[in-house]
Amino acid sequence: MKTLKKIALTLLILVTTVATFRGCIYRQIIAYQSVGPRTNYTSTDRQLIQYIETNTGAGQNLSIEDIVQLANNLTSRQLHFTASDNDTDPNQLIHSKAAHCVGYAAFFATTCNYLLKKYHLDATWTAQPNIGKLYLLGENIHRYFDSPFFRDHDFVVVKNKVTGEVFAVDPTVHDCLFIHNVTLMQ
Repeated sequence: MKTLKKIALTLLILVTTVATFRGCIYRQIIAYQSVGPRTNYTSTDRQLIQYIETNTGAGQNLSIEDIVQLANNLTSRQLHFTASDNDTDPNQLIHSKAAHCVGYAAFFATTCNYLLKKYHLDATWTAQPNIGKLYLLGENIHRYFDSPFFRDHDFVVVKNKVTGEVFAVDPTVHDCLFIHNVTLMQ
């Protein structure tokens, strides 16, 4: 009985530790490499613009970190993951709500760019969806899959046009694991 309690306590501590530090652990073992940009959409649909406006404050001074987090949250609230073919244009996704990584990245980038403009940071910052490769402990994981679905994985690079500072964001991972940013291979 004591052994069972020790095992249960050890598992509880392990699960709690992994849950608490999941972002740090993820960033240590998974890295993203951009292999090129994806289409960057502009928000033109009234419902998309209304969704963003309704869920943001007016006149606030938000930092770039706040804007990235807000765009992540708005994307997670609006979309749900699907592996099937679907829209990738955020102006369509606001209605269909189902997306894979390409749609998540496009929706996040469009939302983030809208917020950057709204809060007057668009002269300095930009969000760009990227086609990427994932590396697990330095090993490209895409070469182990035959399915076209796993040939790449989209994420977003939020970049300072002046300083070159970069935030790499995977909105799909944020939606599933609540991890706010990821490691970008340079």
